[in-house]
Amino acid sequence: MPTCAEIEALFVGDAVILQRAQGEMKRMTVAEFAEPRVKLLTSGALKEFHEWETSNTTSEHGKFAVRISAYSKSGTLESKPYGGRGTKLFQLAQMEDGWRIVSLCWFDQE
Repeated sequence: MPTCAEIEALFVGDAVILQRAQGEMKRMTVAEFAEPRVKLLTSGALKEFHEWETSNTTSEHGKFAVRISAYSKSGTLESKPYGGRGTKLFQLAQMEDGWRIVSLCWFDQE
């Protein structure tokens, strides 16, 4: 299971994260993004969870890249079927110690 520190290490310190849900745009910090996901994955409420890419496109421009990733997910949340699909948009930068996420925007299909 991932830790908050492991997730946070994937991002630059002041990364921008946006989620579109129920017609609203929610902005969050990396910690605000990581903490509920780690809790959900480690609490036992979400079981047999899988998320996978169904298609992707990556465009690299020097030390920057953009990735568009369509995904599906499935599992059991509090004993009920859980699943869906959506799209994630990543902006990445190649830093001295490797590639890091600069921004992440995503939405689940509603």
